[in-house]
Amino acid sequence: MKHRILVLGAGYAGAYTAGNLARRLSPADVEITVINAMPDFVQRQRLNQLAAGREIKAPQLSDVFAGTGIHLRVARVTAVDPERRIVAVADADGGGEVGYDTLVYALGSHVDDHDVPGVAEHAFDVAGRPSALRLRERLDRLDERGAGGSVLVVGDGFTGIETATEIAEFRHGLSVTLVARGEVGARLSARARDHLRRACDRLGITVLEHTSVEAVEARRVLCADGTALASDATVWTAGFAVSPIAAAGGLEVTEHGQIVVDRTMRSISHPNVYAIGDSVHTLGDNGRPLPMNCGSAGFTGRQAIEAIVGRLTGRRIANVKLVHQYNAISLGRRDGIVHLIDGEAQPKPTHLGGRKAVRIKAGIQRGALWGTSHPTFGLPKRKRRLTAAPDATAEKSAT
Repeated sequence: MKHRILVLGAGYAGAYTAGNLARRLSPADVEITVINAMPDFVQRQRLNQLAAGREIKAPQLSDVFAGTGIHLRVARVTAVDPERRIVAVADADGGGEVGYDTLVYALGSHVDDHDVPGVAEHAFDVAGRPSALRLRERLDRLDERGAGGSVLVVGDGFTGIETATEIAEFRHGLSVTLVARGEVGARLSARARDHLRRACDRLGITVLEHTSVEAVEARRVLCADGTALASDATVWTAGFAVSPIAAAGGLEVTEHGQIVVDRTMRSISHPNVYAIGDSVHTLGDNGRPLPMNCGSAGFTGRQAIEAIVGRLTGRRIANVKLVHQYNAISLGRRDGIVHLIDGEAQPKPTHLGGRKAVRIKAGIQRGALWGTSHPTFGLPKRKRRLTAAPDATAEKSAT
């Protein structure tokens, strides 16, 4: 029987990993199945642009995987049973169970409401394509009203900054306020923070720092200091959380639900399970946890590919560098910040801004889309055949 590889999730990490496994392993020995809740590939990096009103491509996964031999099942994962090596799914046909020999867990993350009352009922987010389109529809209605409207973006991370600047630039008739729990751009150098503030001033964005939101209502948010801020559309970007499915299935996870793995992205509790992307807790080469972002999806995906191919074919497992070297932030379509960080994850003094930064960020996004949409580019004529068991060299290199 063929070795069954099951990939859960087809975001940047999952689609890239599935395609490269198909590129490197022989279809005579391996069967690869991808389960994803949506039929299309979502450019999560650009969902803030989609919400603001721009047209963003969403390639069909059936086209992405065409000719690769990968089986695609559009379904929602409801449970994982690593003891039985079974995944439960729900779909239009009623769902069922899917078995595997090797599991790649790449279910990503969703918006974290931090148990703030009213977020689920009244706030918008840009964590998924449906929610970004829902926000877009709301902004369209505010524009159609012709009397302007107020948009409140809660969260001072890069997602909040990019969302506020995109909306302010594209929706000139709306007033945009960015609410920061601490200092806006705190993860940037002093010069980069100054650049960010100038961009917010240029775009007419009001920045409220050191402000905590304690509740979200339909037309306002309530702050910890007792003030109320009017809002026709509240966008919640105050962090991300992972699905509880891994923890419920008995996998070893952190207190935040991320799967704990070894250096090769293999679960420390269930060796036939690999975790990548936002779903995994792993340390970078600097000893610090990798952040939830597209770069980490690439690092962890590449390491999992090397580990799976190495163990199944009996070859040495290469260690992929886990080094987060820069942040690239868009500030609308005409400005941005590219910021290098050092080995201690601290910002370096200098940064690149303006249109050069925009071109770099756009290039990163195009590269991520192309690499994921062409996962088997350069398909070799000869693929690796599986061995009966990993050899000692492969196992030694994995420790």
